[in-house]
Amino acid sequence: MKSYIEQEIRAHYRALTETLIEKKKTVTTMESLTSGQIASLITDTEGASAVLKGACVTYSNEAKIRAGVPAETIDRYTVYSRETAAAMADACRTAYSADFGIGVTGTTGNVDPANAEASIPGRVFFAISTGEGTKSYEVDLEPQPTRLAYKLAVAEEVFEELIRMV
Repeated sequence: MKSYIEQEIRAHYRALTETLIEKKKTVTTMESLTSGQIASLITDTEGASAVLKGACVTYSNEAKIRAGVPAETIDRYTVYSRETAAAMADACRTAYSADFGIGVTGTTGNVDPANAEASIPGRVFFAISTGEGTKSYEVDLEPQPTRLAYKLAVAEEVFEELIRMV
């Protein structure tokens, strides 16, 4: 079982934010499952205002659609899909004119009653959008002790992919 240690995740995001600042690259997020945790980790480092262009917490399907995710994408692939995560990443990157857009959707350790047919506990989808394209990912997390632990685990998974791109 992969372990996610909060202090290490926070250190990773500090290094990521410092690297973004150094390289003059910008980022934005559209987060559902993580409820803004990734944006929060980025802004824990002084100077983050130079790189975080903005962020959206789109916890409901309606919020995702209002923020630019096509309703057809959610209808066709479900809210919990690579395609929806990619649409989220693209929509926020475009809206904020950022170098990187991050989209995150999925479930923690429970079934979402509003999307029960598509909800698999611990299954997470995220995507990273750049001017060169969008790459999406699927992760099945082991049960975590708290909702915060799930959010931090997802943030670490996103970090591992994003740092390669920066």
